[in-house]
Amino acid sequence: MRLLRLTLTDFRSYAALTWRPAARIAVLYGPNGSGKTNLLEAVSLLVPGRGLRNARTANLARHGGAGGWAVAGRFATADGDVDIGTGSAPDGASDRRVFRLDGAAPRGQAEIAARVSAVWLTPQMDSLFQESASGRRRFLDRLVWALEPGHAREVAAHDAAMSQRNRLLAGDRADPSWLAGLEDAMARHAIAVTVARMTLVARMNAVPPMPGFPAARMTLACPIVEQLETMPALAVEDWMRASLAAARARDAAAGSSSTGAHRCDMVLADAATGVPASLSSTGEQKALLTGVILRHATLITDARGFPPLLLLDEPAVHLDPDRRTALFAALEKLPVQTLITGTDADTFLPLAGIAEGFRVHAGKLLPDARFPAPKSADAPVPDTP
Repeated sequence: MRLLRLTLTDFRSYAALTWRPAARIAVLYGPNGSGKTNLLEAVSLLVPGRGLRNARTANLARHGGAGGWAVAGRFATADGDVDIGTGSAPDGASDRRVFRLDGAAPRGQAEIAARVSAVWLTPQMDSLFQESASGRRRFLDRLVWALEPGHAREVAAHDAAMSQRNRLLAGDRADPSWLAGLEDAMARHAIAVTVARMTLVARMNAVPPMPGFPAARMTLACPIVEQLETMPALAVEDWMRASLAAARARDAAAGSSSTGAHRCDMVLADAATGVPASLSSTGEQKALLTGVILRHATLITDARGFPPLLLLDEPAVHLDPDRRTALFAALEKLPVQTLITGTDADTFLPLAGIAEGFRVHAGKLLPDARFPAPKSADAPVPDTP
């Protein structure tokens, strides 16, 4: 899979841009605020979800523009070229976003996820292990979605049933049969979500670590996981329905559900030392996380038969020189198409010869002659013209 063309219209800081990547790796550099991350965010919006910033649709339009925005990409796939577009709704609703697949509305976002995938690393993830479990859970679910497009539907269905149950419990007269139906839906979807997460964790732990990066071991802190480790899934569904029914009074008082897929947390630790990421230095946390993203890209390539897009926003920050070298070596070896950003072009000069480079300025991509583009996105630049 390759991104052949990217078109932006009134998106963030870009009034209009058409870019045709010529290399498998593209270096985008410039000062903070120049629009590097905006470009990566645009690409991330071409796969299901809210993109690498998790931004509201209403915040994506260019300030001073007409109010709407659009992002479109043409991809080369094993089944031929495919056009994917997304943007603000034609009816002008600022909070509604639409997709187009080859010019028509897709049946669902899973139809797009079956054709393209993307994984990313951003500076905001540097604080992943100091924040609440919800951020780590979203990170984990993005890893699952890239392999199991239907996972997003299961998460949404669980959360919808949970929200309805919470509202019903908050009322004066909660109908027991209605509550039982919602609790049944929560249990079914929670088990499906948890099994998918467990499968992803097992597969990630089986991927060999990237040279130069610590081997990260992923585990789940989750009551449902504990039950699934000792009981069959149908029995765990019964356990969860019973737990929810028994906790109605307590959950009504708390205004939230005490049991469910939303109570899961992802734990990451150095497999060699056993030190959890939450107790590691900033540099070690970044190295663990970078290694996870690279291994995930490898897993997607092996499992789905095509590589994902890899979006790395300021990945060199907090990495020492040896690990930067290891990162560039991994990018050269992996078959993934990579967009990588930074403030200083010199940081990425080791990639000259296999990457094209652009200075991002005033809504434009200005080619850097120090990064000559190869003849195709699949091949490095030859030694001689």
